Amino acid sequence: MKTLLVALGIIVGGLMVAAPPAQADTFDLTSCHISTGCPAAGTVFGTVTLTQSGTSVIVDVVLNNGNRFVETGAGGGSLFLFNDSLAGSTITNISVTLNGVTVTIPGGLTGLTNQSPIHADGTGDFTAQVFCTIPADCNGGSAPNINDLHFTVTNATLAQLETANATGNLFVADILCGSTVTGCAGNTGPVDVSTPVPEPASLLLIGSGMALAGAVGRRWKRRRSAVSC
Repeated sequence: MKTLLVALGIIVGGLMVAAPPAQADTFDLTSCHISTGCPAAGTVFGTVTLTQSGTSVIVDVVLNNGNRFVETGAGGGSLFLFNDSLAGSTITNISVTLNGVTVTIPGGLTGLTNQSPIHADGTGDFTAQVFCTIPADCNGGSAPNINDLHFTVTNATLAQLETANATGNLFVADILCGSTVTGCAGNTGPVDVSTPVPEPASLLLIGSGMALAGAVGRRWKRRRSAVSC
């Protein structure tokens, strides 16, 4: 049994060494603040994924179910809001797509950090934003026709960008609700992430290793009991 436990310890330890610390976190956009109506609680409008890449964080915001980004006053005049008051942090490499195909915004896109409080209805104030440089490019009912937003935040870490504001919210997307989403179809307004940080993948891996060790140990005990009988 001692030999078995040593072997299992080596296996679990090897998994911990081989697997680097979790470098990506994904959140669901589930909190709805569309004043003209919201779908059933728990509806997922899209996801926000942050991936650490050196000293920068890559942000991917993906809307689903026909939802589209839009820019309205309710969303603070931004496509996307988050919290970043870090000295020296900037937003670069902004791009948008529709079903995986790159979309060009005529006037371009701008990303700014360290801003004076930007307010989005029902979600509180934020200090960083991504928006269309020319508002008219993005504040119409059918423009822009995009469902994915991608950009990089320099000189930042996951933990720093996953800090909630005073009202407990992390990220806000201003959307045109998809035509098939019951309760908000065709309406515009902000949706946000107000959930805690997901469990890191590395901890899940360690947990899986410990579960494996437990299963093997129980199997060994059963075999030993059978032999004794």
